[in-house]
Amino acid sequence: MMQYRIGIDEVGRGPLAGPVAVCVFAIPEKNEPLLAGIKDSKKLTAKKREEWLEALTLLRNQGEVEWHVAFVGSKQIDTNGIVPSIQTALMRALKKVAHSKEECNVYLDGGLYAPEQYKKQETIVRGEDREAVIAAASVVAKVMRDRKMTRVAVQYPEYGFERHKGYGTAAHRKAIERYGLCAIHRKSFCHFDMNK
Repeated sequence: MMQYRIGIDEVGRGPLAGPVAVCVFAIPEKNEPLLAGIKDSKKLTAKKREEWLEALTLLRNQGEVEWHVAFVGSKQIDTNGIVPSIQTALMRALKKVAHSKEECNVYLDGGLYAPEQYKKQETIVRGEDREAVIAAASVVAKVMRDRKMTRVAVQYPEYGFERHKGYGTAAHRKAIERYGLCAIHRKSFCHFDMNK
């Protein structure tokens, strides 16, 4: 029975707007050398992340790796909270993985956890630095979320989502102060003094 390594990471826990994204990245253990040199998405430039995604997409098209990204939007984050929303996205993405639970060693970043049916799972603090398969998940999740925020920026040009991707930069806060909240803002995250 072929064994698979699955890396899971989330992107978008802290922004004031937009979804949270979770990527589940699966690779046969024998193929893990294909990820040599990959780093945590936060340690790569946007250009490098795009280059990695292009390489990973080619590997996926060749059947060498598999990944799935799931998003949970701002309304559900406001209703249920960020941690349950991340777990919902994780479950959605994990359900799409083609391999049986017995074939998979699951590695999760930070405070994430998989359903208990995945007996072989390990949560690793700063996992993107220690497991290439988690780093790969972080890159895919980051690029996919960034692309989504760039697309939505066309609908809401006054907020500059294409630049800050929904994070609470000074420019983003000023835009909120000037224009108010739009449909993709997380209202529960925007309780700051907009008069400062």
